[in-house]
Amino acid sequence: MKRLSVHDLKPEDRLRLNFKGAFDPRTAQEHELEPVLQALEEHADGWMPDVTKGKRSRKYTRAAVWKTLVEERDDGYTSLGLYRTKWPALDMTLRLWLPPHAPELHITATVKPLSFFAETERCREFVELVRAWASRYPVSHAVAHSGDDMNLADFPSFGRDQKTRFRDGFDKIYEVCWLNVFGPKLVESVGRERMRSTPAHRVEELPNGCVLLVTWPTASDFASEEARLAQAHAHCHLRPDLDFDTVLRGLRERSTTLAPVEPHFHPDLAPLLSRVVDDAASHERQRTIAAFNAWQPPEPEEWRPADSALPPDVEDPERAREHYSDLAELLVALLHTHVPSVFEETPESLTDADFYFWHEEFPTSRPRENIDAHAVPAIGAYLGEVLVRNLGGRWIPRQKLEETQVLVGSRVWFPFVRARHYMRSRQSLLDSSLTRLYREAERHRA
Repeated sequence: MKRLSVHDLKPEDRLRLNFKGAFDPRTAQEHELEPVLQALEEHADGWMPDVTKGKRSRKYTRAAVWKTLVEERDDGYTSLGLYRTKWPALDMTLRLWLPPHAPELHITATVKPLSFFAETERCREFVELVRAWASRYPVSHAVAHSGDDMNLADFPSFGRDQKTRFRDGFDKIYEVCWLNVFGPKLVESVGRERMRSTPAHRVEELPNGCVLLVTWPTASDFASEEARLAQAHAHCHLRPDLDFDTVLRGLRERSTTLAPVEPHFHPDLAPLLSRVVDDAASHERQRTIAAFNAWQPPEPEEWRPADSALPPDVEDPERAREHYSDLAELLVALLHTHVPSVFEETPESLTDADFYFWHEEFPTSRPRENIDAHAVPAIGAYLGEVLVRNLGGRWIPRQKLEETQVLVGSRVWFPFVRARHYMRSRQSLLDSSLTRLYREAERHRA
């Protein structure tokens, strides 16, 4: 049973839920957790899980949930994953901390894309789900909000170091999200009447002393000016010590950071940079696009005019060319599992290799001695073979690899020098990309 991963969809925002509640470990687990599943089945409008996963995947049923929790129990802890096989994607985890630990029910959920929650009624159903859970399992604090915006807000650290965060927890209202549940301790610290009078779309006191607060009817347009104003008003009402203009300015800055940016990449590298952008975290995507729009790759330096080419200085040129082919095969052997196109020795395979090395952070994640001794010669030879095969290039062998050239039109190119520059750092993979040199050689082949 293949589940749909949130990573299978294009990079975009998602609705993120974090819920921690108390429960009674003395009660039979099935009875104690039945309200969790009951509320999920009633209110998960269009995003109900259909896969339960622990050590194995099963079709979602309550029986499958109970069985998985038993199978996964270990040293006072058990958990399971809940997923979907269809759009929208769901990544949901239900965790139980059991004695000797302090008993706690922890539910995290990501539903992607966030645009799925553009309808008022669907959002209302989501709120009813969280309300049902918070009414049954008292929380200290629970939220649901844009995952990207939560990342920009540094949730749940809010700028605190890890030690401080774990010591203090959510000891005051650092942020107001789209949906919030404030536990009795937080409510009393603010003042119950002040909490109840918060200017927001929905404020409801729950029977157990928690307060449910929703800033805006829909989750997907959290970054709109109206929603940001509502968020700022609610936050500053609950935290009178905060300056409204400062809070609103910070929210607007986050909205600007997340606002869509149209890509205008250098044409030689557009296919590569599009993939690099897709590899970025979604909350960093627009800033990354803007940065690459402004970036211009350096002109390749690894060439000289054809009339000043170094002459061959090897006794057996054919044997030297066979050596370059053998070196190129080493790169094929290294990459073929992750970059199948490497067999084809095409411009597109160079771009695929560029992205693979970028994604793997290859220059810093492998031992430098291995890179210099093995990767650089293999990459240089492979680049040269692509120039020969696709641009009608001709090897000019030299005893030193870094002096070896490939003649293409009016220029000779130094593929092994390019490979050495390429493998200096992660940024060098872009500054000295294989794709860029190929495209430049292509323009000068006539």
